[in-house]
Amino acid sequence: MRVAVYLPLLLTLLAAPGARLLAARCEPRLATWLLTLSALVLAAAGTFSLGLLALTGLLRVPPLAALGQWSLRLAARRDPVELSVAVAAGLLLALATVAAVRLFTVRCRTLARAAMDAACLAATDDLVIVEDPVPDAYALPGLPGRVVVSTGMLDTLDPGERAILLAHERTHLAGHHYAFVALAQLGAAANPLLRPLATAVAYTVERWADERAAAVTGDRRRVAQAVGKAALAAGRGRAENAALGIRGAGPVPRRVAALLGPPAAMRAIPALVTAAVLGTAIWSLSDAVHDLHVLLRFVGV
Repeated sequence: MRVAVYLPLLLTLLAAPGARLLAARCEPRLATWLLTLSALVLAAAGTFSLGLLALTGLLRVPPLAALGQWSLRLAARRDPVELSVAVAAGLLLALATVAAVRLFTVRCRTLARAAMDAACLAATDDLVIVEDPVPDAYALPGLPGRVVVSTGMLDTLDPGERAILLAHERTHLAGHHYAFVALAQLGAAANPLLRPLATAVAYTVERWADERAAAVTGDRRRVAQAVGKAALAAGRGRAENAALGIRGAGPVPRRVAALLGPPAAMRAIPALVTAAVLGTAIWSLSDAVHDLHVLLRFVGV
C-alpha cells in the first residue's frame, strides 16, 4: 500500500504541539470541541490504518493465500518487510482495541455509578451540601446532575466566592464536560500519542467553566482569586473529581493568569487548521481503502 495508509499515524505526532496551541490561544469552549474531535478522529483513523496494514499483510501469508485461486500471484509479490509491518500493525491494533474497550467499560461504570449517586442525593435543587470539614467541590453527572460542596469548602469561601464556585461547577454539568473528558481519554487509550489532547481537554473544560463564571459575575479578577483560593483549599484535602476523572483543579496558575488577562476571542484559524488536519487523515484513509480494493481485485477476491 502507498504512503497514504501511514499518514493518519504520522498526523498523531501533531497532537502535542496542537494541544498546546489550542489550549493556550483558543477560546476554551471551541478548544474543547476541537481537541475532543481531534482525539476521536485521529484515534479512529489510526486504528483503521493499522487494520488496513494488518489485513494487507494477512492476505499475503502463504497458508492463507493457498486457500484461494490467487496464491501464485501473492507469492510473486511477497515482501518480508511488508509482512513485518503487517505483524507489527496487528499487534498494535490488538493492544489499541483492548485498551479502548477496557477504558470504555471503566468509564461507563464510573458514569453509571455517578448517576446513581446523584439520584440518591437529597436536594431541593441541583446543590447538595455535605457535612465534611475537608474542602471539596465537584460536579456529579446524572439525571439530574448535582453540584456537591462540602461544608469545609463553604466555610473557606465568602458569599461572592461561593457564587463563583457554584457557577463554575454548574457549567461543568450544563456543558456535559465529563463526556468531553471521557471521549478524549478514549482516543488516548487507543493511541498513547494522543494523550496530550486528553490532558488539554481536562484543562480547557476548567477554563470553559472559569470563563462562564467570569461572564456570570462580571469580575474576572474576582473569579481568579476564587479559583486560586478554592484550589489551595482543595489541595489540602481531597483534590479529586471522580465523576470527571480529573485529579486536582487543573494547572491553576495558568487558569489564574488567563483570567487576569482579556477573554480569549473566537478565532476561525484554529478551527480551519484542525479541519485541514482531520480532513487529511480522512482523505488518506479513503485513498488507502481504494488501494486495498485494487489489491483485492488483483488477487481475485
